[in-house]
Amino acid sequence: MRLSNMADYAVVVMSAASRHCGSLRTSATELASETGIALPTVQKLVSILTKGGLLRSVRGAGGGIQLARPAAAITLADIIEAVEGPIAMTNCINASTCNCAIEPDCNIKPHWAIVNNAVRSALSDVSLSSLAVGRAA
Repeated sequence: MRLSNMADYAVVVMSAASRHCGSLRTSATELASETGIALPTVQKLVSILTKGGLLRSVRGAGGGIQLARPAAAITLADIIEAVEGPIAMTNCINASTCNCAIEPDCNIKPHWAIVNNAVRSALSDVSLSSLAVGRAA
């Protein structure tokens, strides 16, 4: 399993945004400068993360970008799902998208939900506030 560059960059951008202490606003330009991610990419991510309910954007004088909720209440799973959509290890997780030729006889399909839930649970256990602090122990 590998995250897309956009999901990876979203985690970096959210981590940088969280270091602005939630109540303070920052800008896409400032986040791009802090992270080294190209400004157009940061602008696109800000839009995606705002639509996903993780950032709040305020226009006008004194405007800017801030976290939509406390960093401790935002998880790695939230960020990845905002960019990538629901976490699903295989197409079999969603019955409407499963188009596998062996589905009717597959003995593994019932186990994918368990694996998927374990991965999502692990990602949900990592809060943005813990990511913003620094390196894991």
